[in-house]
Amino acid sequence: MTGRRLPADAKRTSALRRVPFIEQIRLRSERGNEGDVCAFELPSSSAPITVESPSGRMMVIAPGDIFLATPGYLQTRRLAVGGIPAGGLVPDADYWVLYYSGMVGELISCYSASEMMYLGRVRYLGAVCGQRGRPLNIQQFSVTDPGRTDHNAPVYLILGTSSEVGKTTAGVAVLRALRMQGHTGVVALKATGAPSIGEIAQYQDFGASQAFDCIDFGLPTTFPPGRRGIESFLGNMLDYCFSLPADAVVVECAGDPVSASAPELLACLKARRSDLRIVLAAADALGALGAKHALAEIGLKISLITGPCTDTPVLRDRTEALCGIPAINLLRGADLGTPL
Repeated sequence: MTGRRLPADAKRTSALRRVPFIEQIRLRSERGNEGDVCAFELPSSSAPITVESPSGRMMVIAPGDIFLATPGYLQTRRLAVGGIPAGGLVPDADYWVLYYSGMVGELISCYSASEMMYLGRVRYLGAVCGQRGRPLNIQQFSVTDPGRTDHNAPVYLILGTSSEVGKTTAGVAVLRALRMQGHTGVVALKATGAPSIGEIAQYQDFGASQAFDCIDFGLPTTFPPGRRGIESFLGNMLDYCFSLPADAVVVECAGDPVSASAPELLACLKARRSDLRIVLAAADALGALGAKHALAEIGLKISLITGPCTDTPVLRDRTEALCGIPAINLLRGADLGTPL
């Protein structure tokens, strides 16, 4: 049954950025599942938490606030691990905000709670209903066009050896280099992992004609690894981006080449492009070498290495000598004129 009503200006997180304004927010006391638009309350006895709003700014959820977010899965090395219990979130039960874009679920583990200002225990109130009384889900507002003709734009794939090695930095640098070389239409896609407006906005700030992540296609994250149907989801996402008129497409993959949804993404890309240009962001030379061998086993070749392993001339030379692949520091403006 439809029960509680919320004010139309209730705070909402960025995972719901594609959900239009709801004039009357009505809740149903039923279980919440992945992607559902749900209401949560931060208990009055809690400390404030900070999440991302649909505008991309960081927004404080104060004790006692009710806000809108969605159940989802998260499995990261440096942040939190958690997800949706079997059967979904239960009304009036307590769960955790797992990620600042508004992912809520059971918390299994976390790296450092003090560093995650969004991590907080919240109470699930119910699912938000549409005009027909059915729960709303972000899939209802996702890109539904399956894509038409592939324009065969060259694809620049950004991979890393782990989290926090500068994949987005490398992707933005590739975008800048393409723009400096005269390419005006460049599509950016953060294909896997946990999305946020802040990351895709970086691509837009540096000239991407369009930028997307998995929320645009109806999933709050691409976790957990090995999920059913992920190949079809990733394939449809790529087909849509490849159907857009563009001079190039920059695809960023979260994590590393062998974890999360990376193997499925690589398979989808390999089936669509025989000439992928792969840029690897690596923490060190040994990690770069491992990535080279892992990709070679599936018939892919790295074109360029960047990241912390190129922070000094000594590190860069060591990486090039060990891997036999050109290595440059894309963070430095002097390297942006390098042909890609």
